[in-house]
Amino acid sequence: MRKIFITGIGTDVGKTLVSAIVVEALAADYVKPIQAGDLDHSDTDKVQRLVSNTHSVFHPNSYALQTPMSPHAAAAIDGVTIALDNIVLPVTERDLVIEGAGGLLVPLNDTDTILDLIQPDYKVIVVSRHYLGSINHTLLTIQLLQSKGFTPVLIFSGDAHPTTESIIQKMTGVTVIGRIDDEPYIDQRVVSEYAALFSDSLKAL
Repeated sequence: MRKIFITGIGTDVGKTLVSAIVVEALAADYVKPIQAGDLDHSDTDKVQRLVSNTHSVFHPNSYALQTPMSPHAAAAIDGVTIALDNIVLPVTERDLVIEGAGGLLVPLNDTDTILDLIQPDYKVIVVSRHYLGSINHTLLTIQLLQSKGFTPVLIFSGDAHPTTESIIQKMTGVTVIGRIDDEPYIDQRVVSEYAALFSDSLKAL
């Protein structure tokens, strides 16, 4: 089954919401290898609350760190060192959605970054949210993935910004699955609606 990695152009761009939508659309399993901070209201908890299908399994973090900081710094506060060998993905017969932390070059330790979690056979979805500077961050993220041999797809988050979206597509050739509006609230119904909207594109990854 496929492994689908959800990354973003930065922090708070909508990765967790996108993860929930992809999990719902594919009835996939979910794992966030590294959670830094908010352990009582983790991203795994959020995704689980937003998903309504009865097939998905939500797997534990490999690292659950106390402080909402870059993983390398949060790990240092907890007195641990993140090691790639200790990040073992669950075995499942379903598709597996893997949510990253922050952007691709967020450090895990002195040598490894989030990018090092992404294996060559993974499908990669980039989440881009519109803000001043987001074009640069989106192009850097996509071009870095492309330079490593990946063919990422893109989901936009937030209000429509046609000039931003079109220039990113023109300069990267990336496939855009769609855009998630700034909804007044997010619940299972909203996630289910986007899952249905994106379903065909996600199944074709």
